[in-house]
Amino acid sequence: MHSLIVSPFLSLDQSRTMVSSSRSLQAIISAGGLTRKRAAALTENELIAFIQSVISDEQQTEPFYVLDLGVVVDLFDTWIRNLPMVQAFYAVKCNPSPALLREMAALGSNFDCASRAEIEAILALGVSPDRIVFANPCKAESHIKYAASVGVNLTTFDSKDELEKIRKWHPECALLIRIKPPETSGARFQLGAKFGALPEEVVPLLQAAQAAKFTVPGVSFHIGSGATHFRAFEEAIAAAKTVFEKAAHLGMPNMHILNIGGGFTAGPRFTEAAPVVKTALQKYFFNEPGLKVMAEPGLFFAQSSFTLVASIIGKRVRHELREYWINDGIYGSMNFLLYDHDDVILTPLACTSNRGNPTCKGLKTYDSTVFGPTCDAVDTVLKGHPLPELQVNDWLVFHKMGAYTSACGTKFNGFDTCAISTYIAYSDQS
Repeated sequence: MHSLIVSPFLSLDQSRTMVSSSRSLQAIISAGGLTRKRAAALTENELIAFIQSVISDEQQTEPFYVLDLGVVVDLFDTWIRNLPMVQAFYAVKCNPSPALLREMAALGSNFDCASRAEIEAILALGVSPDRIVFANPCKAESHIKYAASVGVNLTTFDSKDELEKIRKWHPECALLIRIKPPETSGARFQLGAKFGALPEEVVPLLQAAQAAKFTVPGVSFHIGSGATHFRAFEEAIAAAKTVFEKAAHLGMPNMHILNIGGGFTAGPRFTEAAPVVKTALQKYFFNEPGLKVMAEPGLFFAQSSFTLVASIIGKRVRHELREYWINDGIYGSMNFLLYDHDDVILTPLACTSNRGNPTCKGLKTYDSTVFGPTCDAVDTVLKGHPLPELQVNDWLVFHKMGAYTSACGTKFNGFDTCAISTYIAYSDQS
């Protein structure tokens, strides 16, 4: 078993390699990424074995991530298989891990960036600027100037004030008009209150862009993150078609780009959403043979690719209740738990107290509370969760922890989310 530890403060080329076992699990990442035939996702047992090797061989006591590049490869293949007509622009904001970005670039993904720092991160990988969409409808002027200086020439807008900023600092930039879609997706995070032109604003915005001599090659929308009702894609695509028609009526050059945004989740939800998207594209854009369709998936690629491993640093017993403290929490990787506890999937790992049965299969469980490490009582990860009897220096393994986790962490109380290391693994099929 080989692994590569990646420090957030180091480039991949500066990271160090360690050997921990003879099993055929590889974690060697090259500048060009992996080949699809070579990398496969770890099995559950392989993942646990890999985590145990990190803990023992590295004498690890701090929280850490495992990034399974085999999962990334599988998800990219799933995307291409189900939505071959839609070019993926990975939403960097979801998880800007350098290892993940490098692998996405190697697989052929494009990128959705929302700031200068995100653009810099992608360009540092050697990615061409024409593979980037600056998909933030409200940008700082300094960020617009930077985009112009490095050749990022496609962005979004939804107001006349934004047009004026772009006209001043990047007048050659091509624009996608961001529209507000119907809020029928059931998404956990609706974006329409902040972004998107209303139907009655579309024509005046197009006229303003036309007067400023901008090229507006298409339309952008986002149905919201974590969508569950996928008819919203059809409704939004239909709304986008009307914008294409309005632009043509104004005498503008024919639009040819449709950005359908994000809202995709891997698994059954994706297999449900993909046919809706394909059918809607065929229904409303059947007469647009040169159409380029983009999407901005983030959670789809990041969520299940990462596993978080946290150590138990404290314990208290109150009758039948077990209370544990771990070294990551709400102010770190688990900010999302403030609004959604349904996504927690964890495995106990009793490396210290039960080496013969570390995953505690078949053992009695107790209602348990899990606290994060800070001094704020809000920092409560789980309540009433069934866990076996665990001890200090045992571990909890949190699955599907790649989306809006480390990217949203803080340094509150001195617990620095940015300092959490990432170990890279995949199962070698060569």
